[in-house]
Amino acid sequence: MFKFWGSQDQESQARPQDVSAQSWYPPSVVNSPSSSRPSTASGSSSSNYNMHKPSERPLSPSHVSPAEAAGIIASLKDKSVDELRKLLTDKEVYNRFLLSLDQVKTQNNVRDELRKETIQLARENLEKEPQIMELRNQCRIIRTTELAAAQENLNDLQRRKDEILKCYSPASLLQRLQEAMNKTEAESETLHNQLLDKEIELGAFVQKYKKLRNTYHRRALTHLAAKASPLI
Repeated sequence: MFKFWGSQDQESQARPQDVSAQSWYPPSVVNSPSSSRPSTASGSSSSNYNMHKPSERPLSPSHVSPAEAAGIIASLKDKSVDELRKLLTDKEVYNRFLLSLDQVKTQNNVRDELRKETIQLARENLEKEPQIMELRNQCRIIRTTELAAAQENLNDLQRRKDEILKCYSPASLLQRLQEAMNKTEAESETLHNQLLDKEIELGAFVQKYKKLRNTYHRRALTHLAAKASPLI
């Protein structure tokens, strides 16, 4: 018998979906006794069908658990060859099958619940908008009245605190101690002049002069120690 040209190509293209489906489903489905799909395949027909595979369903890594995968495989095992072909070629059939899976239903339910909760929170926030505006107005009033007075009072207390700290700063204390030493020195000189002018008795002079000089030297030693201190 003569074989016409192209007869072998027609025979190899007669079952393109059957061949390519082997790469779409796991071996447990392909080799299952209950499956009516043929298990023979050829390299040329498989590559030929891959060129016509729908581009809107690219294969991506699966993140389902083994139990979930087993459930999906079980639902595919009950389908006939024609039904499997439609899953591979008809987008609407594929989507209906996808939405019928329990895992997808669960995800859709979770999504719907989250959407409802988000909408509810948004409505509650919108209902609280008048209250928020009222609080903002109160804060604005407090800022322009009570806050201004409190800020002025705080600034006054800050100035008073700075003045007090300035009076008791190390430099200020040294200055005051130096002024006290100069005053004691002047009083001692005045008392000495009174003695020379015979305006005071010698006994009274000695008692007062001794007291003034003791005070002067005590302050002088304190002043000298303070200047030599590393804390100053």
